[in-house]
Amino acid sequence: MLTDNQYDAIVIGSGISGGWAAKEFCEQGFKTLVLERGRDVKHLKDYPTAYLDPWQFPHRNQLPKSVAEENPIAARCYAFREDALHFFTKDKEQPYIQEKPFDWIRGYQVGGKSLTWARQVQRWSDFDFEGPARDGFAVDWPIRYRDIAPWYSHVERFIGVSGKKEGNAFMPDGEFLPPFELNAVEQMIQQEVARNYTDRQVLHGRCAHVTKPQAVHIAQGRTSCQARSLCSRGCPFGGYFSSNASTLPWAAKTGNLTLRPGSIVESILYDEGKGQAIGVRIIDQQTHERQEFYAAVIFVNASALATNQILLNSKSKRFPNGLGNDSGLLGKYIAFHNYMGRLSGEVEGFEDSYYYGRRPTQPLIPNFRNVAKQEADFLRGYALFFSAYRTRGQQEGDGLGAAFKDALLVPGRWQVSMMMQGETIPVAENHVRLSETEVDPYGMPQLVTSVGYQENDFKSMEDFLTQGTAILEKAGVKNIKQHRNQQNPGLDIHEMGGARMGHDPKTSILNAHNQMHGCPNVYVTDGACMTSTGTQNPSITYMALTARAVHHAVKLFLVGRE
Repeated sequence: MLTDNQYDAIVIGSGISGGWAAKEFCEQGFKTLVLERGRDVKHLKDYPTAYLDPWQFPHRNQLPKSVAEENPIAARCYAFREDALHFFTKDKEQPYIQEKPFDWIRGYQVGGKSLTWARQVQRWSDFDFEGPARDGFAVDWPIRYRDIAPWYSHVERFIGVSGKKEGNAFMPDGEFLPPFELNAVEQMIQQEVARNYTDRQVLHGRCAHVTKPQAVHIAQGRTSCQARSLCSRGCPFGGYFSSNASTLPWAAKTGNLTLRPGSIVESILYDEGKGQAIGVRIIDQQTHERQEFYAAVIFVNASALATNQILLNSKSKRFPNGLGNDSGLLGKYIAFHNYMGRLSGEVEGFEDSYYYGRRPTQPLIPNFRNVAKQEADFLRGYALFFSAYRTRGQQEGDGLGAAFKDALLVPGRWQVSMMMQGETIPVAENHVRLSETEVDPYGMPQLVTSVGYQENDFKSMEDFLTQGTAILEKAGVKNIKQHRNQQNPGLDIHEMGGARMGHDPKTSILNAHNQMHGCPNVYVTDGACMTSTGTQNPSITYMALTARAVHHAVKLFLVGRE
């Protein structure tokens, strides 16, 4: 019989991976406590800007100067605008120490950043899982594509993924709903890439948007994406996947979910006699009182850096340097995605072609550099994302009056933009740790981020600019301009590592099932678990790893319990 503070499973975090852990545990009949440090956000009810037009915002949906000045970190994020400010953590709410410039973008609320993510979902291939061992960096992943492929399918069918089966070995096909189609110029570029290259291919974008609802999506209360491009406000249609619209309500329907917002996890409790974790200590956000909850298994899904912070702060006689940190590697080998390179250009012709709606994805070219073998003077590579679009308002003058308003309805020339999403190489010096002197408003040690670019990242960027320019030139794109933005690490919002998976407890924190080597009833399945970054958007890999790990934990710790 469970007591008020006793559960079968505790999940720390309610975002993309935490929501999946909750769904899987609850669906299998286990009493599950989800701890969220931020406020509650309920689907539909708590999307206050979802239906507002630009002129209904006091600042026409622009960021007020005072808000930008108060939030120099968050303000660098493209989605931190007047319509979504309520879904972002403000800089002063949770301070941290930047030993090197690092933009830590956070969303402390139920659903986390699943409300504001970019929703792009591409599977990894064996080329990605084998990369570290083959190319001699990081450590070997303890899993391969065959281990996670069924779980990718399990996740895709539930969340809804639009895409197209295109047979690319570097980016495996998935369980797809109908794709968002390419426009005329993008189709032309796709054809030219196929004509000029044998090692690269333009694919339709793969995104977590429902384009043709299936029974499972209707059962979730979701319907088709309306192509409004207002996703960061929260989607009242459930057109894209979020914990709030999908996994958390699904878990709640079972009657097995307890969701506790405003619960800041201080540490995981370790029992020396039992040799395992027994629960979690939290700080109530409002009262600052401490409270403890207990469970047979604990999933840590607080987001990559927050998970590292919790684990580092979970100290005991057995683990004086943080839970599971026998190797001394906890907090090390932080990596991210390299977005420093961008290209833009113009396309002549196609004046009789346009497009409909605001498509929530872009075509992409999977990584083709150093995939099967080392062939360049840098390690790994990058995926290329691009889009073609028409400008509007081709009117000379001062931008006032009837002529200007009429010109806004006239399509201009076609333009193309392209960006890189590059793999960065995990290195020990890129790390996070706890401050020995500074604490946050709740008395917990502040996190110190010491994460920066490496020479490899700049070489990768230059190669992208060279190769991307050549691709666009072969497609007939004119006036191509190269852009080197050197944005701070972290602004990619794809931080990973610190509690990496691996074969050997001496060189990793987690095993092949995302269990801690030194504390097997604690699992980490958010970005902290990643051994390397690949060139894909990472969220679907977190979800698949989470579902897989829950089923492992159930068999190991929960089946047969009274």
